[in-house]
Amino acid sequence: MRLRPLFTALVWLLAVPVVTWPVFAQQSARIVPADILIMHSKVYTVDPAKPWAQAVAIRKGKIVAVGRDEEVERYRGIGTKWIDAGGKLVLPGFTDCHIHFISGSFGLSRVNLEGAKNAAEIQRRLREYAKQHPEEPWILGRGWDYAMFAPETLPNKKYLDEIFPDKPVFLRGYDGHTSWANSKALALAGIDKNTPDPANGQIVRDPLTGEATGAFKESASALVQKVIPKADHVEKLRALRSGIKWANQNGLARVHSAGGDFEELALYDELRQENQLTLRFTIAYFQNPPELHKEDMDAIEAARKKYHDAWIDTNAVKFMVDGVVESHTASLLAPYSDDPSKIGPLFWDPEKYEAAVAELDKRGLQIFTHAIGDKGVRTALDAYEFAEKQNHTKDRRNRVEHIETISAEDIPRFGKLGVIASMQPFHSNPDDDTLNVWARNLGPDRASRAWVWNTIREDGGHYAFGSDWPVVTLNPWIGIQTAVTRQTKEGTPKDGFVPSQRLTVAQAVEGYTIGAAYAGRREKTEGSVTVDKAADVIIVDRNIFEIDPHSIADTRVLTTIVGGRIVYEAEEK
Repeated sequence: MRLRPLFTALVWLLAVPVVTWPVFAQQSARIVPADILIMHSKVYTVDPAKPWAQAVAIRKGKIVAVGRDEEVERYRGIGTKWIDAGGKLVLPGFTDCHIHFISGSFGLSRVNLEGAKNAAEIQRRLREYAKQHPEEPWILGRGWDYAMFAPETLPNKKYLDEIFPDKPVFLRGYDGHTSWANSKALALAGIDKNTPDPANGQIVRDPLTGEATGAFKESASALVQKVIPKADHVEKLRALRSGIKWANQNGLARVHSAGGDFEELALYDELRQENQLTLRFTIAYFQNPPELHKEDMDAIEAARKKYHDAWIDTNAVKFMVDGVVESHTASLLAPYSDDPSKIGPLFWDPEKYEAAVAELDKRGLQIFTHAIGDKGVRTALDAYEFAEKQNHTKDRRNRVEHIETISAEDIPRFGKLGVIASMQPFHSNPDDDTLNVWARNLGPDRASRAWVWNTIREDGGHYAFGSDWPVVTLNPWIGIQTAVTRQTKEGTPKDGFVPSQRLTVAQAVEGYTIGAAYAGRREKTEGSVTVDKAADVIIVDRNIFEIDPHSIADTRVLTTIVGGRIVYEAEEK
């Protein structure tokens, strides 16, 4: 009878391995199921610790697992959305670091002149638009460039008067710094030969008669804009919904607004309250010259007190210290090569600009400064250096926007000062406007330092990419292609435009992902496919790392996920 306890003990010991299996299963079961699984993909994470993976798990707006298919599949539950990517490329959601969102959104429903070859083609497009929109009281649009009017560089009202003698027309140039109006619009605005030029603007006039030609530089455009009927609340919301949809369709998860959107913060908040905000916004206050006023600070502080989360953030201020090269309003250190009588004005007195920058920097606000000419860029860098020394601040990540040309001695200052080079790759597209107007105006020496993002990177600086939409399309894929090839989509020039500035595909992607997140002070929560970061992820139709870089622009987004929510899915072909 004493053998029975021993027998019982032996049976119990033999049973132990069997008993432990349910414990392992229970431990596995403790993995909370994901909301979304992306499987069988090629994930370029932009995370140097784990650059490539096969699968991603998403729960409650965050990435919870990145790895091999068999590792991530453990997060599958009854209610999990399963996405079989079929070997497609997965990337972090992109950020556009320089945009004018509501302006671009309105542009989606207005006449688009991008790509027109000459004045005759512009007229044809305008006739077609007017025929399709007879109810519109004004013809509004944008997208013309300076090369379209060769051998002249500025448009003339005569081309518009020929087809619209009785309906007002107002068309913004592609860069947003020059505008074009017909005689009817000039009459409604009360503009004649006696109308004075506004500060930081010019009404272009006939040298013989003094009459306005219909072209307006910089702030002079506002003389006509003020008489254009304003969009109402419903029209603004409709435009924003269209713009957000278009952004998501192109793979954007966040945008940095550099002007025009701060005044519409309530609209963005309304969309958020209605659960229709599927794009994250960093929105800068536009600081007008000549100086920073108490009223400006009150508006800035009130906004950032109210809007400071992952969806709407207003902790930034935008300055504009100069204009653009094509119209000779970009500020240069030496006169323009094509017209030595011009050097380009600074829109701010340097001392007042430095004082404003220092005050905002002291308050922890991030500063964006539009600077295109080499003097404009130096003025911005000088102000940031002044603020750092005066405030004893570090890692502010203040930004210079555009940097189309720069003095060689200022390039290393980006790395030394920790200033972000916020640039727009498609601006460097070497088309007729760039090669025959922009480069001609600057001359070969300054043109040799055109959009030098690679040299800034090599000298230790940080760069971030955007579009400046509606100046050019917000589609980032043409931006990546241009940064990699430094050629037009047609492959010209053969050897590339300043080819030393070419980036690898990975480096170009960084400009729209982790580099953009760093530029927005969000690299700890966004910018890569990393566990615990925001679930902003896209799936695209081709592997841009393996194809001919001249076809990157044709990339099509298949799925966009922002904050763990599928906000765009392409229709199956």
